[in-house]
Amino acid sequence: MAGWGPGNVGRPSVRAVVADPDLELAGVVVADPAKEGRDAADLAGLADPTGVLATRDAATLLADGDLDAVVYAATGDTRPDAAVDDIVACLRAGADVVSTSVYPLIHPPSTPAELRDRVESACAEGGASCWVSGIDPGFLADLLAPVLVATCVSVDRVEIRETFNYATYHAPHAVRELVGFGTSMDSPPPMLWPSVPTMVWGGVLRVLADLLGVDLDEVDEQIERRPLERTIELPIGTFEAGTQGAFRLLVRGLVDGEPVIVVDHVTRIDDECAPDWPYAPERSMGCHQVIVHGDPDVTLTLEAGDSADPATLGDRNVGGIALSAGRIVHAIPEVVAAPNRIITAADLPLVVGRGLVRP
Repeated sequence: MAGWGPGNVGRPSVRAVVADPDLELAGVVVADPAKEGRDAADLAGLADPTGVLATRDAATLLADGDLDAVVYAATGDTRPDAAVDDIVACLRAGADVVSTSVYPLIHPPSTPAELRDRVESACAEGGASCWVSGIDPGFLADLLAPVLVATCVSVDRVEIRETFNYATYHAPHAVRELVGFGTSMDSPPPMLWPSVPTMVWGGVLRVLADLLGVDLDEVDEQIERRPLERTIELPIGTFEAGTQGAFRLLVRGLVDGEPVIVVDHVTRIDDECAPDWPYAPERSMGCHQVIVHGDPDVTLTLEAGDSADPATLGDRNVGGIALSAGRIVHAIPEVVAAPNRIITAADLPLVVGRGLVRP
């Protein structure tokens, strides 16, 4: 299989492929000329060379016909059309695709028809499957939440919550331009435009509703932003007082006007901002949670700290991204065996980490 885009998600994806005894790394696709020709180990932070050199010639790699699957980790946030073009090319070439990049593909029934038809046509043409997941949107809702609900006597509401400080998130463009930290409070950033949160998280909310047998009447969204009360200096730059310092978004699945399934994101660039909003336990840099209100009330908290790079050791942002990568990579054999269409977690058996424990 091949990795496409060795960035924030792509680097741990390559490491996950190398660690998985059922997978073999056959190629790495890059966009940056400075990365071309470098060993995948160098790009992914591995100690031992893989012998696989990065290429910008994706067409030739796909044309060889030897790829069973592609981990597509290039960003789709700022280049959605190009990301879809890339994924379609992989599928038509017969390579199954796992990805964290194109959120509208998470729940096929609610995918825009033109996009769904184009991707499923490519799946049929190449005899391949396409699965988009990660952590959130991803396995927090489609794996952990339904299992946790099944341990309860009865349930009134399920919440999927991400609480993070982005001060160490290694994507300055996304931090400033996409989600708007350090930008004017006069206008919301693209991530918080009306309908965008639902586009990103509505699919996984509906996947969970399907798994739980809940018929939603509608999905709505609520957004709140708070300004920084002080100027802060971070490795990615200066963030001025009065600019956006925190936001909270909720995507809610309603039944009879009441929220039954809720995605809740509490995101800060400074922990002193929005002190009345939820924090991660012990004021850590971030966590993911499944919160079940019912009989009994249950909270599952997931924290991941980076252990691969000494420069970011313990970093919750980096650790969470690595979980996203591991989730899609280790499911590749099951995705390859799945029907040739856009699939969800409901189409896959339980994926366990066989062979991943290191002596």
